[in-house]
Amino acid sequence: MLQQWAWAKVMLTVILLVGNGGGTFPNLVVDKQIITIGAVLPPNTVTEVAFRSALDRANMESEKYQFTVQVAHAPFGDSFAASKAACTLLAGGVVTIFGPTDPTSASAVEAKCREAGIPHIQAVWRPPRPRGEPQPEPPGINLYPEAVALSKALAHFIKDSDWNTYTLLYDDDLGLIRLQEILKHADPEHKWFVRRLLPGEDNRPLLKSLKALGETRVILDCPPERVVDYLRQAREVKFFEDYMSYIITSLDAHTLDLDDLRINLSNVTCLRIFDNEDSITKSYLYQWKSRNTENVPLPTDTHEITVEAALASDAARLITDAVESSPDDYIKQEELELECNSGSKWPNGEEFTKHLLTNRPVGKTITNEIVLDEVTGQRTVFNAEVMELSNSGFNKIATWNPETGFDYIRSAGQTSDLLAEKWQNKTFKVVSRIGAPYLVERVPEEGQEFFGNDRYEGYSKDLIHEILKETLHLNYEFEIVPGNGYGSFNKETKKWDGLVGHLLERKADLAICDLTITYERRSYVDFTTPFMTLGISILYTKPAPPEPELFSFLKPFSVDVWIYMGAAYLMVSLLLHVLARLAPNDWENPHPCDKSPEELENIWHIKNSCWLTMGSIMTQGSDILPKGYSTRWVCGMWWFFALIMCSSYTANLAAFLTNAAMDDSIKSAEDLAMQTKIKYGTVNGGSTYQFFRRSNVSIYQRMWAAMESARPPVFVKNNDEGVERVRKGKRQYAFIMESTAIEYQLERHCDLVQVGGLLDSKGYGIAMPFSSSYRTAVDNAVLKLAESGKLMELKNRWWKAPEDEAEKCVAEVAGEEGATAAELGVSNVGGVFVVLGIGCGMAAGMGALEFLWHIREVAVEQKMTQWEAFIAELTFALSFWETEKPVEHPKSSSSSASSSNPASRASSVLRSAANLFRLDVFK
Repeated sequence: MLQQWAWAKVMLTVILLVGNGGGTFPNLVVDKQIITIGAVLPPNTVTEVAFRSALDRANMESEKYQFTVQVAHAPFGDSFAASKAACTLLAGGVVTIFGPTDPTSASAVEAKCREAGIPHIQAVWRPPRPRGEPQPEPPGINLYPEAVALSKALAHFIKDSDWNTYTLLYDDDLGLIRLQEILKHADPEHKWFVRRLLPGEDNRPLLKSLKALGETRVILDCPPERVVDYLRQAREVKFFEDYMSYIITSLDAHTLDLDDLRINLSNVTCLRIFDNEDSITKSYLYQWKSRNTENVPLPTDTHEITVEAALASDAARLITDAVESSPDDYIKQEELELECNSGSKWPNGEEFTKHLLTNRPVGKTITNEIVLDEVTGQRTVFNAEVMELSNSGFNKIATWNPETGFDYIRSAGQTSDLLAEKWQNKTFKVVSRIGAPYLVERVPEEGQEFFGNDRYEGYSKDLIHEILKETLHLNYEFEIVPGNGYGSFNKETKKWDGLVGHLLERKADLAICDLTITYERRSYVDFTTPFMTLGISILYTKPAPPEPELFSFLKPFSVDVWIYMGAAYLMVSLLLHVLARLAPNDWENPHPCDKSPEELENIWHIKNSCWLTMGSIMTQGSDILPKGYSTRWVCGMWWFFALIMCSSYTANLAAFLTNAAMDDSIKSAEDLAMQTKIKYGTVNGGSTYQFFRRSNVSIYQRMWAAMESARPPVFVKNNDEGVERVRKGKRQYAFIMESTAIEYQLERHCDLVQVGGLLDSKGYGIAMPFSSSYRTAVDNAVLKLAESGKLMELKNRWWKAPEDEAEKCVAEVAGEEGATAAELGVSNVGGVFVVLGIGCGMAAGMGALEFLWHIREVAVEQKMTQWEAFIAELTFALSFWETEKPVEHPKSSSSSASSSNPASRASSVLRSAANLFRLDVFK
């Protein structure tokens, strides 16, 4: 209801003013005291319209005073004309003077006002007073934000924006002073350049040189009417492109027409000290249009209201409120009619100035609450809004005041939406390098041709497609970096090459491949959250299967042990034989039925002694055992020895056969460092190369020294070359690379193996230039893919080998596992069969010799030829169904004569043969 009443009063005043041509209404305000307020302004300005309109509004609200304005026009920057205008106003009895709007003329008017004791109000930027210079009494009043406070706001915004290096551009001396104030509040560790622009001239060479230096953050201080010209020149030399950020110090920057610059993705930020969308501000603009009787060009909307016009309106409000709150009869017209250079002063001037400093206007002004410092007269408390240029114009992103600092009002979602709006017409350039499985060129079939992104495939392309196209709905284009390098710093040229250099030269927006996030790279380019974590490990070739040894069963014991065992066997057998002959209990009765034998028998001859010890060590035992104390003690000790040796042999044999195929040359980085036979290296200039070069660990330092001094060089150009060198190196070269690349190679090459664990922990990230506006969006997309499991799905898609290669490796692995489970195969224990064969052969030979010796004895006893005895014995031996053999007694001498007859000998042989078949002949 109150708001409607206020609007009604405003409309009534407007109607009356328009109807009367802007004059006063004596018939309506005859009881009001007339107060004259002076203003020194250039002719035909919006500032004058705003000042007059604010006084008209005060007239409508005041019940005691009728405020009139006396404006003396003086050209902008003409301090002499401004001084004469001030004298004219002083003679006309003004209570205060507002203006002019340029610092030089304002100083001249302020001097005249101080001389006459009349308060002077201005609204221009003034540099801080030098330290030690005394403050005048009373001070001049300035509604423009204090220089130190405004510079502090800009410095805090720079700090909040994480700027650590920037360029300051100015085009006049006041601009240099403003930038100096910003630097006073900046972080001491910041790096900055200061360059001066030449108004109205060609500044493109200067801007081009700044671009060559890699500068991306600029603070531009100049009058608002020259901002667009400087930005257009910057755009012509591509200094107003992506990744560029500009802060415009002018508080009127939000009023500029930057339509043709919005299509660029440069970030443009400025400050303003009032809200254009506020209803009070809109009502003031409407009143200005109604009050404009001289056809002064006015802003079409609130976005074009300048700080000068807004502060002029607030100055009028400050004056009228101070007059309203002053005591009655405090202001007398006759006391205000003063002459310049006459020495006359307004008696209440100093007190009224102090009243202006302490009085705060009732109701809302355009620039919000006005708080002045009573000593300096400067406006120290004010609110500022941070404005950012978008496709729809300037938008508020934060507010600031000296007490609480910045308050960012835009949510993350709103930020993403605005950025997405800016990116819709942009095609992101993604730079990468050729290297499986991250990115490879597709091989077209006959009659087929690929274009654009379809020329490539791999993990990197799929990941970028998921991030930019599927998640952020943006367009992208792949490009291969010249030289196919990752990026390393050249100390001679002081430049980066490879992917990092491509980003620093702004030739690409993103870089993706197996690019490791390192401290050095992170100092020059930005990275997202790692999309893959990994570490450094060692790639080596699998050991060749050992050649099977015929007598590998002898390996568990050394040759010395086997010799000592044989010697122990013979010595114990001999000792048992000697002790048995000495032991009384080992002499036994050969005929148990004869209680009084004439002789005793000892069975422990050398053959039985050897048989007992042999059976014991073979864990088979014996059918005869000793009875003496000493012989039993010897047997017990021998059995204990046999138990330990047999158990040790069995255990060691199993372990030996299990580990026979295992390579024991290198098992870790320490093993590599402690030997010189096997060479090892990394990709030249890569992150692994830098890891060893900068490591403080003694083992890695030793490895780096070995790699650096190796001849021929052990460093390679890329991973593929390193893998090939390992495969062809005949186990004389090991390649140190990232674990993810090792996983990929192991899937496709069955002869390779990873040795040891990870030497460090790091990650692959997507690189981009610093201050990239899309960094947060891309980072959030990576996190989203990680949480959904999409990253693991992409890795499995490109890391797993094709089915034919996978089946081959699986078959080889299965064969190796089968061989490991059947270590006691013929190829490993064939020597046992050889020993068995030899032993059986020896037994057969011994049997043959024993048989022939028996034939000789039979021939002698039976008085027959050895051939006849051989035939007879062999015939019986081959009669396997016979289980009993008759005893043959030696023949008498009488029969010997008859046997001399051939006929009788033949018959005797036949009888012998017949008798062999008839067992009852000798019974």
